[in-house]
Amino acid sequence: MGNCWSLPSGSRGADHPNPNTVPMANNHLGSIQFSAGLSNTRLIQNDNSNSLGRSSQIGGTSSLFGPSSSNNHTSGNNTSTSLWGSETSQASRVGHGEKFPLGQILDAPNYRVFTLAELRAATKCFRACSVIGEGGFGTVYKGLIRGEELTIAIKKWNPGSLQGFAEWQSEVNFLGRLSHPNLVKLLGFRREDSELFLVYEFMHRGSLDNHLFGRGANVRPLSWDTRLKVMIGAATGLNFLHSMEMKIVHRDFKPSNILLDETYTAKLSDFGLAKSFTSHDQTHVTTRVMGTGGYAAPEYMATGRLKVKSDVYGFGIVLMEMLTGKKMFDISRLCKQKSLTDWLKSNLLNRGKIRSTMDAKLEGKYPTNLALQVAHLALRCIQTEPKVRPSMKEVVERLEQIEAANEKPADNRKRVNRFQLVQQHDESDIVN
Repeated sequence: MGNCWSLPSGSRGADHPNPNTVPMANNHLGSIQFSAGLSNTRLIQNDNSNSLGRSSQIGGTSSLFGPSSSNNHTSGNNTSTSLWGSETSQASRVGHGEKFPLGQILDAPNYRVFTLAELRAATKCFRACSVIGEGGFGTVYKGLIRGEELTIAIKKWNPGSLQGFAEWQSEVNFLGRLSHPNLVKLLGFRREDSELFLVYEFMHRGSLDNHLFGRGANVRPLSWDTRLKVMIGAATGLNFLHSMEMKIVHRDFKPSNILLDETYTAKLSDFGLAKSFTSHDQTHVTTRVMGTGGYAAPEYMATGRLKVKSDVYGFGIVLMEMLTGKKMFDISRLCKQKSLTDWLKSNLLNRGKIRSTMDAKLEGKYPTNLALQVAHLALRCIQTEPKVRPSMKEVVERLEQIEAANEKPADNRKRVNRFQLVQQHDESDIVN
């Protein structure tokens, strides 16, 4: 789905739909059914209609959640059912003793059903001057709810989009119950006849994609310290998703889906393709691969088998982009006959070449030893075999160690680096 962010002046519409994004089936709102289960977030096409399994028919001008626009939807047997199952479901707990003091799975969805009049007033009737981006789902507008002085970002579905109701439904299902500092906040939604709207908190710094690859005088390069902060924030968001008993795979992790607030805190967005699992070892098999080419894990692309660690692969790719300042597809062209892992070893893990491989916009202002450590982490994340990839919890811990070393005085940093290099020696089989 499109992204909700602020773009610098002159950069409007920079987030066009990615031609490498594998779309969902075309949607016709009148013939789509609403699933009573959390995990069925993809369309299953049959001879007569696109359906989401056994569920109630959604059509006409009826409200998404029933006559009163409540936070429950109606299942096929007319029983009120929570989006995540029972309110006492184990799915709403964080697993394995993990503690997220600033994040939680809410007992009930926390969003607001906006009126169409409110959204029109906020955007001056969706005028062109309110447009701040364009994505696969539709147009993104900046709006202001007057009286509340609430700045919002509104995604308005484009009927010509290859994405539609299924992605909109998934976004409401997941973000309506998830609360975490590193996930973008869904404030509410609206469905008006055949029109679909999603309303988010406004992200002042825009997307990571724009900061890494955008051009123009208003695009500010990210410093090394800020890049570390963004990496840790994005990793923490994924770790939160993976650490619940009902684990969530984002399935479309990439720079355009990482948004930044005023303090450059990273927040994951776009849960239109998200999928839930009951365990790290569970595999979901699909005949229709969805996501963005280059970021999707090789085992998923080849076999349709999706695992929790498929997200870890995408994170490794984003780490490479953060280091090099190059898009994944540009890195792939540089690889030529080499595999991606071989290219990484020959360039980012090569002390003689790392300076020429790192993003020139950093102007050499980064500790080489720490850049090597981030590159080594990226290598572990993009391993072909999912089992050898680290968990996102390990990724967060490793990045926090690197950030701690980054904050120490030079002499202390050298001692920490020597200690960490000894640790890395135990993992040298991956490099060799």
